[in-house]
Amino acid sequence: MRRIGIDVGGTNTDAVLIEEGKVVRAVKAPTSEDVTTGILDSLKSLGSTGVLKDKRIDGVMIGTTHFINAVVQRRHLTKVGALRLGMPASASLPPFCDWPEDLAELVRGGVWMVEGGHEYDGRPFMPLDEAAVVKAAQEMKARGLKSVAISSIFSPLDPSHEKRAAELVATELPDAVITCSSDLGRIGLLERENAGLLNAALAELSRDTIAAFEKAIADSGIAAPLFITQNDGTVAEAHQARRLPVYSFASGATNSMRGAAYLSGLSDAMVVDVGGTTTDVGQLKHGFPREANSVVKVGGVRTLFRMPDLLSIGLGGGSHVSLDPIKVGPVSVGYRLLKDGIAFGGKQLTTTDIAIASGVLTLGDKAKVAHLDATACQKVFAEAARLAEEAIDRMKTEAGGVPLIAVGGGAFLIPDTLPGVSKVIHVEHGDCANAVGAAIAQVSGECDQIFKDMTRSDAIAAAQGIANDRAVAAGADRRSLSTIESEDMPLAYLPGNSVRVRVRVVGDVAAS
Repeated sequence: MRRIGIDVGGTNTDAVLIEEGKVVRAVKAPTSEDVTTGILDSLKSLGSTGVLKDKRIDGVMIGTTHFINAVVQRRHLTKVGALRLGMPASASLPPFCDWPEDLAELVRGGVWMVEGGHEYDGRPFMPLDEAAVVKAAQEMKARGLKSVAISSIFSPLDPSHEKRAAELVATELPDAVITCSSDLGRIGLLERENAGLLNAALAELSRDTIAAFEKAIADSGIAAPLFITQNDGTVAEAHQARRLPVYSFASGATNSMRGAAYLSGLSDAMVVDVGGTTTDVGQLKHGFPREANSVVKVGGVRTLFRMPDLLSIGLGGGSHVSLDPIKVGPVSVGYRLLKDGIAFGGKQLTTTDIAIASGVLTLGDKAKVAHLDATACQKVFAEAARLAEEAIDRMKTEAGGVPLIAVGGGAFLIPDTLPGVSKVIHVEHGDCANAVGAAIAQVSGECDQIFKDMTRSDAIAAAQGIANDRAVAAGADRRSLSTIESEDMPLAYLPGNSVRVRVRVVGDVAAS
């Protein structure tokens, strides 16, 4: 198996070649403003080392911050027609009701609420008002909307109304991109609907971004399928990622955690990933990031889908440093480090300058930072360690010392000993752990559903089948699938022997 893993960070774009389970070569290129140029540069840089010559590549795995950045920065978003099936219930909380107003203003193309949806036990709440759906689609067409998000009450239990509504909308708007919330989310209506609306708002960006990635790969002379990394540390084929871009929101930090597990050989540990701009702290369980069980806010919007449980702080290799009084971050020079850092001829003192002055890094021009005295440098490192220690302490789930894997380009800020940590592990190629995590990623499938009138074992088997099918649709080899999470909960307040089952499976990428 020969794969290229690429991760686009705020400061650097990293690329690695992994062959038969080993990192053959790792390179870095500065992240470009349009991001795609950085990917092309990193691929060229990798090719110039000669390691790709006459070799067949089985897949290119890219982790990107395009989609989360678009939401956070309020850029490149498409107007969305929101269609909710649930009247006469839910009228008091329409779509976009809990969004930040500036973001809602950009995305809201119109709201239509019609009769339909199901009860919590799977019975129809109201018959689907097909005539109202068609009328809504015609009005969307009149407004020139090209992206539609459809949500329905309790659609994860029975998606039939959403699917039928999607067929009716597609008849009226054949060119529209349609997102059904049941493809994305879990039980809560508003959070699931929000995920669908965000997904629909990213439709054009995901199409253009993934097309640009495919062109960059082709321009580099590499003939290999493209995979995009997902929030849970796995990958999906490009066509699936193009359809569901919200699943790639938190893939950068997740890749680093998977890469840390792979490079260290540990499957249970804390991970601190120090990039150029931020430090992400999370916990590995069975080689995958611990998932957040609560509502996750993205750009101020409440969502509820699989996301890693992470804490991010403004500490990195490009963090601004003030010496009197000592202050590190949270502002960073980001991808301008090689222009703005003092050791590179700029005027902004950064943590990288401190590391160069202390002899920890051999970059730039050491003479330009020779005026920094050792005591001041020590104080900066101590402050960085304090910030990291505090973040790690907040993310730990046990009182004793735990192993900590330090990765990322700014991992030089993590000392060899920290309170509450049994040992600090710095790994080879740790500065490219994110790209390694992308390259070694598997494909996942998940089911979170309520089953009724079934025995417990039949319900679990049904959920397993759905999760397996979703993994295969995302590009997994069915023979390699294994279950990494399975939980079931009897729901005593529902009729018909109801049980909620959540199953998550992972498998290797199917041979192209």
